[in-house]
Amino acid sequence: MDSHLLLSLFHIFAVVPLLLYVALNRADTARPVYGVLLVLGAIVTLYHGYKGFNRFLTGSTGLWISIIHFLYVGPLLMYIGYRGKDTPRYAYELLALFAFGALGYHTYQLIISMNIIMDDAKNKS
Repeated sequence: MDSHLLLSLFHIFAVVPLLLYVALNRADTARPVYGVLLVLGAIVTLYHGYKGFNRFLTGSTGLWISIIHFLYVGPLLMYIGYRGKDTPRYAYELLALFAFGALGYHTYQLIISMNIIMDDAKNKS
C-alpha cells in the first residue's frame, strides 16, 4: 500500500481524533492524555527536525511539512502536555486549528492517492 495513503489514514483516524478530543474537552481531558501529548510532542519535534534537515540537504519540496511540525505542532503538543489542566485557552484553540487543518490536508491527500491508485488500476486493465 502507498505510504502517502497510510500516512493520510493514520492522521485522519488517529491523530485528528486525539487532537480534537483534547481541544474540545480542554481541562476536562483525562490526565494521562497530557503525558501522551508531552511524549508525542517530543517525538514529533525530534523526528521532523531530523527529517527536515535531510529534506533541506536534498532540496525536497516536502521541507515545509517538517518545518510546520518542528516549529509549531511538536512544541504546541509539548506545551499542552506540560501545562496539563492549566493550559490556557489559546493553546487549545491552536490545537483545534491544527487538527482541522490536518483533517482537510490529509483528506485532500487521500483523494489524490485514491485517484492515482484508480488510474493505475485502469491502465493495467
